[in-house]
Amino acid sequence: MLSQSLLTGMRVLRTEARRNIAIVAPALNKASDPIQQLFLDKVREYKQKSSGGKLVDPNPEIEREIKNELDRVAKQFGSDGKTDFTKFPDFKFPDVKIDPISQPAN
Repeated sequence: MLSQSLLTGMRVLRTEARRNIAIVAPALNKASDPIQQLFLDKVREYKQKSSGGKLVDPNPEIEREIKNELDRVAKQFGSDGKTDFTKFPDFKFPDVKIDPISQPAN
């Protein structure tokens, strides 16, 4: 039972490692194929242009669509105008005070 679980786990790890290496390796090395190299160059160029989370080469129509969608979401969820829907929410979980259980005296 345990050996079967270990074998299954090893197969899964081997498959995941092969997939991860297959995805990352082309980006780290020079491509031998000129088309693949062109693709990697364009991806790197795009990543450099999009630094800071901004859109790459936005036109007024796309910016208008984004503003309309953000306004629609703000209206749908009742925003007070201060909420930025483009940022991940900040969750705060305060510690809750728990009342001690009182035990009757004998």
